[in-house]
Amino acid sequence: YTSDWGEEKIGIVDLHSMTVVKRLATAAKPNGSTYAAPFHKVYVSNTLGKAVAVVDVDKDEIVKTIEFPSETGMPQYDSSARKVYVNLRNTNEIAEINPATDTLFEKYPVDGCQFNHGMAVDSEHHRAFILCSGNRTFTVFALDTHKSIAHLSLPAGADVVKFDTSLGRIYVACSSGFISVFQAQDAEHYRKLEDFPVEKMVHSLAVDSTSHRVYAPEQQEKGQPVARMIVYEAITSDRSKP
Repeated sequence: YTSDWGEEKIGIVDLHSMTVVKRLATAAKPNGSTYAAPFHKVYVSNTLGKAVAVVDVDKDEIVKTIEFPSETGMPQYDSSARKVYVNLRNTNEIAEINPATDTLFEKYPVDGCQFNHGMAVDSEHHRAFILCSGNRTFTVFALDTHKSIAHLSLPAGADVVKFDTSLGRIYVACSSGFISVFQAQDAEHYRKLEDFPVEKMVHSLAVDSTSHRVYAPEQQEKGQPVARMIVYEAITSDRSKP
């Protein structure tokens, strides 16, 4: 399932034939998405449409559009709580959605965070890792108590964040030319390891929690256009220790 900004549609790709088999019209600027596997649903944030589109993967149809009084940032499914969370970036809140009914449980303010966009979730420890681009802050938010518990600095352009569950390590792609790396020492304590320099405009990444490799697509090198995937090996010796 892809978010296609240019045509305001959600694309459905057949991975066997590697072709787009269906396009679903949706609200303005489809952006991040998350899959709630037990419910057979994909949740797609429509950032400028101030909504989240709910796609039934058995029917490949949008079955509901949940509207908000704010632009929507990245959604994430919490497999432990069996809830979907989405950033409300104009109001600096996080919304909690019931995927069984696709209704809103509640909205919670994210203290110390401005313009929250990117998000990853540590389901085991009930933590959300939120990127606050308005004040360049990496915020750890407790999903069980609905409180911010840590704030660490970020470079400009933080967009996508991913969590390596095995290492307890968090990676943030920043389009200003860095991948920021954070370490969870435990559920209450977090520290920055480094701002690793990469090409500018790297704003997305993926993490393999088995191999611990980080995959980051590049779209330019020294200002010239490229299209390539860079693979990074994680440094594991002593990096997770204080």
